Amino acid sequence: MLLVIMLESIITSKTRLNLLIKFFVNIANQGYLNSLANEFGESTNSVRKELNNLSSAGYLTKKGTNNKIIYSANIKHPLFNTIQSIVRKHLGIEEIVKRIINQIGPIDKIILLGDYAKGIDSGVIDVLIIGSDINKKYLDQLQPKIEKEIKRKINFLISSTGSSQSGLVLFESLLYNIIISFPSFFRYFLRFESAVFKFEE
Repeated sequence: MLLVIMLESIITSKTRLNLLIKFFVNIANQGYLNSLANEFGESTNSVRKELNNLSSAGYLTKKGTNNKIIYSANIKHPLFNTIQSIVRKHLGIEEIVKRIINQIGPIDKIILLGDYAKGIDSGVIDVLIIGSDINKKYLDQLQPKIEKEIKRKINFLISSTGSSQSGLVLFESLLYNIIISFPSFFRYFLRFESAVFKFEE
C-alpha cells in the first residue's frame, strides 16, 4: 500500500496545517494576515496566532512591505526540506511524480498548476506534462488509481511543445539526468542550495 502521510492526524490545528501547505508546497508563495484569513475562510485572530507560532519557531520568515507583514517559508531552517517533503507527500504530489516518471513516455517537464501551486488544498490537482509521445492511454488507466490513493482528483494536461503557463516545476529531465550522471556533484551542490524545486514564470 502506498504511503500518503495524513497531517491531520498529527497537526490538530486546521489553520496551522493550511499555513504549512501554503508556504511549504511552493517556496514562491507568500501572504499577509488578511489575505490568508480570507483565503482560508478563518478569523484573523486564529491565523495571527498560528503565524506567530510558526514564525517564533523559525519555520516562517516575515518582512514589512507597504504597511503589511509578508510571510513566507524559511528555506534556511534545518527542517525545511523535511517539512516540504512531508507536505508534498500529504497532498499526494510526490506520489503523482513517482508514478508517472518513466511510465508514460519521454517527459521533459512536470509542472504543478492552479490551486496547488498556490498552496491551496482544493481537492483538484492540475498537472501539466510536457513531453513527446506521451502514452495517454496508460495515463488514463493510471489516473483513477492515483486519485484513489491520494484521495484527490487529478487533472492531467499534456503538451508536446511546452507552455507559457506559470506553475511549480516538479520534474525537469535535464536536471534529473545531471543528478543521475553526476550524483557526487549534485550532493556537493545541495550544500549550497536548499530549494531543489523552482517556480516558473
